[in-house]
Amino acid sequence: MNIGSIRQLVDTFTKEELQNAETALMEEQPLAIEVPGIDDGERLTHLIAAVWVHNHMTEHSSDAMTAIREYTKRVRQSIS
Repeated sequence: MNIGSIRQLVDTFTKEELQNAETALMEEQPLAIEVPGIDDGERLTHLIAAVWVHNHMTEHSSDAMTAIREYTKRVRQSIS
């Protein structure tokens, strides 16, 4: 997981574009957008995170960096 990649996706694409890319990746179809990552697993992680960030921004009227911090906090809690 790369925070810069997640931020880039959030800043560049709509939630719908990200969800479409997630679906395409899961169905092993070509992606309509450029998603950074060393493999499909990392690309999927970035897409899921970016969608989560978009949702959090909408639900909590927050900015991208606040939402990304909340996401990384949740990830750290899940692995500790």
